Amino acid sequence: MSAQPITLIEAITQALAWELRHDERVVVLGEDVGVNGGVFRATAGLSAEFGPERILDTPLDETSIAGLTVGMASQGMIPVAEAQFDGFVYPMVDFIVCHAARMRYRTRGRLTCPMVLRVPWGGGIRAPEHHSEANEAIFTNVPGLRVVMPSSPQRAYGLLLAAMRDPDPVIYMEPKRIYRQYKELVPDDGEALPLDVCYVLRDGSDITLVTWGAQVKETLEAADALAKEGISAEVIDVATLTPLDFPTIAESVKKTGRCVIVHEAPRTAGYGGEIAARIASDCLFDLLAPVERVTGYDTHIPLFRLEMKYLPSVDKVVAAAKRAMAYS
Repeated sequence: MSAQPITLIEAITQALAWELRHDERVVVLGEDVGVNGGVFRATAGLSAEFGPERILDTPLDETSIAGLTVGMASQGMIPVAEAQFDGFVYPMVDFIVCHAARMRYRTRGRLTCPMVLRVPWGGGIRAPEHHSEANEAIFTNVPGLRVVMPSSPQRAYGLLLAAMRDPDPVIYMEPKRIYRQYKELVPDDGEALPLDVCYVLRDGSDITLVTWGAQVKETLEAADALAKEGISAEVIDVATLTPLDFPTIAESVKKTGRCVIVHEAPRTAGYGGEIAARIASDCLFDLLAPVERVTGYDTHIPLFRLEMKYLPSVDKVVAAAKRAMAYS
């Protein structure tokens, strides 16, 4: 059991170590994940404990990493691959979309693809181009993939364990801006959290705030600010983007009548648009105001001075909530 609070990145290391100790089929592979412990130190110490046959340093070749991962998964192993940065996943898309996501369908269930692709995701760390992408919508549109994004150390641990135990491929996107932002007590007990579930982090009666990943922190802070003005906001962490636990969102929206969706990906074709469309379809007569979205802009994330201006902020979420509350 963890005696001290740990960060999100340490929770990921803890989950990987637990599963490596308890399931000999699990292997970890990627660029610098072995001897160096990963660019973000997510795999620090694993090579020393489990050796180079289970913690594999690969060439700097994302296409080969993806191909190896799919091949191992289809033959009974449970590979956990790392894309060193979110912008490095694009060479992997062919194997992930054309093979991993289709393995069960293509073989009529004779083969599955129990793999995890870990993706350090999102902006806010003043990194150069290709290192600050919010590209979850690329994968949410692909049948056969689960897309998971934790927002706290406890959820990072439990959801990664669940991802490694899932019989189908999981894209596990880690919001790197909050890797070391705060700590929680995370019991190292091997207990997974359920996938495909939205988490209601705060109850409210006036407005529903829906978000995921790093934006959960700002959204909770916005809920605190709204509370000071007498507005009761319910906060939902989507956690598993696909398949989406829409009933939890719908239940909240039917209660509050108003909704703000927050994500840092560009607005156009962002995943928030899918959630908004489903709310419009299923909750139309419960809505008291149009659904608001607080998102990134339809540009590449700017470097470096405007980076935080690009990302959703507490002020932007509060302003959107007030627009919804004022609508009549």
